[in-house]
Amino acid sequence: MARAAARSTGRLAWPVTAIAVVALAVLVLPLVALVVRAPWADLPELLASSAVLDALVLSFTTAIVATAICLVLGIPLAALIAHAEAWPTVPRRLLRAAVTVPLVLPPVVGGIALLMLLGRRGLIGHWLDETFGITIPFTTGAVVIAQVFVALPFLVFAVEGALRSSDRRTELAAATLGASRWQVFRHVTLPLVAPGVAAGGVLCFTRALGEFGATITFAGSLPGTTRTLPIASYLAMQTDPDEAVALALLLLAVSVLVLLTLRDRWLPGATA
Repeated sequence: MARAAARSTGRLAWPVTAIAVVALAVLVLPLVALVVRAPWADLPELLASSAVLDALVLSFTTAIVATAICLVLGIPLAALIAHAEAWPTVPRRLLRAAVTVPLVLPPVVGGIALLMLLGRRGLIGHWLDETFGITIPFTTGAVVIAQVFVALPFLVFAVEGALRSSDRRTELAAATLGASRWQVFRHVTLPLVAPGVAAGGVLCFTRALGEFGATITFAGSLPGTTRTLPIASYLAMQTDPDEAVALALLLLAVSVLVLLTLRDRWLPGATA
């Protein structure tokens, strides 16, 4: 009786299971269609074209640079958020909201916001243009900035989760032995959260690689300069759908590879 009750408790009601299967189909079937309808015979030729290679090199280069910048900026920001528990409620919530906004903001709105800040008539861009003759929009640098804007929160929250779950007793022991706060952070805290930093960095790289809305709004689509893989895939749908599918498959393969590499490490407190 007890075993039968346990088996019954462990099963979901059939309506819940049915809805879950439908939800899974909504997520999986579009990707299955992409794989099934892909022009596999022509795939090597499509991916070897000069336009695709230019977009590929540009995307990976800018994503790597953006990830490096996110690591430099995001780890201290994650530490600040993790240590903000002692703050008053309002400042703490405002800080977290400021980091979360790019996650829920439509990417195009992010691109417009970047233009309002760094465009030739923007708050900072106007000064840069008049004082130093520096124009940021529609350059490769603009691609990197757009990628940093949308990808930074992924790194911050991954590192923050690692910081929250780390054992603080080692940090306290180091401080008791006379280590400065900087020494504790560099020699104790960072090694403790290294897996979280690595997972956040990979997620950050993948998000930067797939960025579209903010990039095309802030950086445009100049071949060899700002035309990344997602933009090239979107434009190819209008002229060469097979090439668009090939580029989409390439981005899908990178995403799947990242998930297989991370396994469950992107979830706070999860185990591999």
